[in-house]
Amino acid sequence: MDLSENKQKMLRGELYHAFTPELVADRARCKHACTRYNNAGEVSRRHLTELFRDVVRDETYLPSPAATPEEDDKLFENDPWVESPINIDYGYNVRLGQNVFINYHSVFLDTCLITIGSRTLVGPHVSFFSASHPLDPAIRRGTLGPELGKEIHVGEDCWIGGNVVILPGVTLGRGSVVGAGSVVTKSVPPFHAVAGNPARIIRKIETAMDAAQGDTKPAVEDKE
Repeated sequence: MDLSENKQKMLRGELYHAFTPELVADRARCKHACTRYNNAGEVSRRHLTELFRDVVRDETYLPSPAATPEEDDKLFENDPWVESPINIDYGYNVRLGQNVFINYHSVFLDTCLITIGSRTLVGPHVSFFSASHPLDPAIRRGTLGPELGKEIHVGEDCWIGGNVVILPGVTLGRGSVVGAGSVVTKSVPPFHAVAGNPARIIRKIETAMDAAQGDTKPAVEDKE
């Protein structure tokens, strides 16, 4: 299905209007999918995975059921583990790698793409804000005016502490660590720990991992 020009602008990080019928419907779909996931209760790992894939519009086929519940659970041991409740705007702009853990009360404002690399751990109450607004109130105009966003990319093997806020345009390099309560306004190079508001580098992480391999997306400082 062809995307509207307004939706294409949103995905490109350009000024767009969020309160068009198309995008209001997209957010409503994701809100209801999140509600189903958050209210799932005591269900199998298979069903929980199916519900989360509906949130993020992942249409990958589920494997055929195994002979026992225990064996069936193992089929999904590499899928992301996302604790409820979780809140996501659109869902289709969120990409999680294998063995990712997302703790309770995380928020994804996925106006633009938000990716989290494999084996990354995310603490409770972490917010990923790819959405932004014009500074000029004459342009902003509440729900009548345009907004915009920038992609967020979190590399593999990262650890993000609780109550962290990650702002638009940030890239966390592979193996980086963000201290609890931090507000990350600029990108972080691979294998560095940051903390504070705004977050600043506090140390380089010594690791047996080959830092020269870097990350799938290079860390580039936010120019704002």
